[in-house]
Amino acid sequence: MYRTCMAKKLTLTRRDAVYEGLYRKVGPRRISRFLEALARPHVIQEDLEAAYRAMAADEQREAEAAEWPPTMP
Repeated sequence: MYRTCMAKKLTLTRRDAVYEGLYRKVGPRRISRFLEALARPHVIQEDLEAAYRAMAADEQREAEAAEWPPTMP
């Protein structure tokens, strides 16, 4: 199953100081991705319970997690 993802352009109004801070900290071509990552958990309802069940069903992952922390030589 494949999901297609369409990008939509969004115009935001922000104060100069906020933009300058984003530009310095995140970078000029990464601001959009950064803001989307911040907003996503607040607007997208992902089924965390199903994700946790899938992780628990992964026997190899669970075995590796049970060995944590690794023993030091």
